[in-house]
Amino acid sequence: MPFVSLRITRDGVTSEQKAQVIAEFTETLERVLHKRPDLTHIVIEEVDTDNWGYAGITTTEYRKSQA
Repeated sequence: MPFVSLRITRDGVTSEQKAQVIAEFTETLERVLHKRPDLTHIVIEEVDTDNWGYAGITTTEYRKSQA
């Protein structure tokens, strides 16, 4: 039973895009590893940009500096 956990920032990702990601991850696992789609679990966790940091600052601050 494959389990994929994907974390992304919560900003501008649509339900349709998330559904496409789930479908394509599932298809890849079936094609490459021969895993059954009905036993494949994909979880997308969305994290606020204030709670995701790199380069010593939050993603919110980083994006402000790049604007």
